Amino acid sequence: MKPWKDAVWMLAAIVLAMQWIVVQALGVHLAPPWEALLPGLGIFGAAFLLSWGAELAQLEISQALALAFLALMAVLPEYAVDIYLAWTAAKDPVYVHYAAANMTGANRILIGLGWPMVLLCCWAATRRRAIRIEREQRIELVTLVIATLYAFVIPLKRTLSLVDTVFLIGLFAVYIIQSAKAHHREPELTGPPARLAILPRAWRRLVTVALFLLPGYTIFIAAEPFAEGLLASARGWGIEEFLLIQWLAPLASESPEFVVAILFAVRGNAGAGMGTLISSKVNQWTLLIGMLPLAYAVSGGQPAPMHLDGRQAEEILLTAAQSLLAVVILANWSFGLWEGVLLLGLFTTQLLIPVPWIRVGFSILYILITAGYLASRASRAAVRDLLVQGWKTQYNT
Repeated sequence: MKPWKDAVWMLAAIVLAMQWIVVQALGVHLAPPWEALLPGLGIFGAAFLLSWGAELAQLEISQALALAFLALMAVLPEYAVDIYLAWTAAKDPVYVHYAAANMTGANRILIGLGWPMVLLCCWAATRRRAIRIEREQRIELVTLVIATLYAFVIPLKRTLSLVDTVFLIGLFAVYIIQSAKAHHREPELTGPPARLAILPRAWRRLVTVALFLLPGYTIFIAAEPFAEGLLASARGWGIEEFLLIQWLAPLASESPEFVVAILFAVRGNAGAGMGTLISSKVNQWTLLIGMLPLAYAVSGGQPAPMHLDGRQAEEILLTAAQSLLAVVILANWSFGLWEGVLLLGLFTTQLLIPVPWIRVGFSILYILITAGYLASRASRAAVRDLLVQGWKTQYNT
């Protein structure tokens, strides 16, 4: 890409991210459609900046750690919305329902929609029918296995408590520590990151930090008004509020990582695109869930657990079953086209029929398909190797 085109891309992304910061600083009151559109554009611009920041960060740290930070920054909107719901739930119990809905919807969208989107974009751009998952991502996958197995306990006890906070945030901390030890491989940079990479090292590091902090701040302040603007607009259209909390709000707030992952895929780096979404899943399946009972307890002023009703337990069971199938699929370090279609088909089917027996039935179906995978000796060996090698550092330098 020509230098002037890179400059235009960078300027456009900065303007999109900065316009919402300016609107917020001026205290401008917006009608619902504009309240959704302007922060949405801010999030979109921030996603580009984050993708470039992650690529530059790989010059300084491991690819795994750079993608982990990218995923953490990109899911800030989801954290802001869901933690707000959990905080409010301590004063209004109906918000427990919304917090659980938002969390499960966000997790299922990542695997059921995000992963297949990256694969389909890769196929459209390159005609490759599979994405190779880098071995360095064994850290993420083994973390997902442990978090998923733990998640099956939550529907049984029907609470989210500080015990869950300690376990899941502790698991996330181990994941970050191990990511920092991963093998450092020089990335192949193109577009704006390639231009920025030639800066003197001190300036490059400063720009890299700015490319995380500026979009991260934009996403943080845009999350709530974006979701609320969408909700206010949709209420006027007579759409059920619960479904918006579970699906539309997470889809809106997760647009940054979707954009980042798709950008990687269409530029021929689908492995990094999948890596971004896998890291996002780890973040949401450990840190996000762990933060909910903590926010609830702090807001309530006592270490009381969040009690889950039958539907909330079913939603978490379904989310755990989907996660189990997904991680078994990736255990052989490949994500094939038909597997992407399978995950997308299962997700869209259960989404279109939101009734209790569908949630339980699809939980069983996910588990049965997982058992079918594990009936293969090769699949069992891949999962066993993943669990054995998971956090070992024999590939490190």
